Amino acid sequence: MPAAIKSPKAAHAADCQALEQLPNVGPAMAGDLKLLGIHRPADLQGRDALQLYRELERHTGQRQDPCVLDTFMAVVDFMNGAPPRPWWHYTAERKRVHGPLRANAA
Repeated sequence: MPAAIKSPKAAHAADCQALEQLPNVGPAMAGDLKLLGIHRPADLQGRDALQLYRELERHTGQRQDPCVLDTFMAVVDFMNGAPPRPWWHYTAERKRVHGPLRANAA
């Protein structure tokens, strides 16, 4: 497991029972996920990270930092079977796939 991901974190999706066990997820991010109706790590399987990001913007009424999308990409990827990676591993992919993120039109 990369040193940047603090313990106790799950090494595999099958071992992850609580949101806080997800790599890159602490209490604040777990709260954001719960706001979106995600209460178990398995709820992230097959989800679209950009859709989660935009839903969070709608729920909070404010623009979210792009690193939140990176984190959503990391946790969805992890729960779909990828190894644990720090959220910033996804920054280049986010920029390539989604380009500059603009404020979501409400």
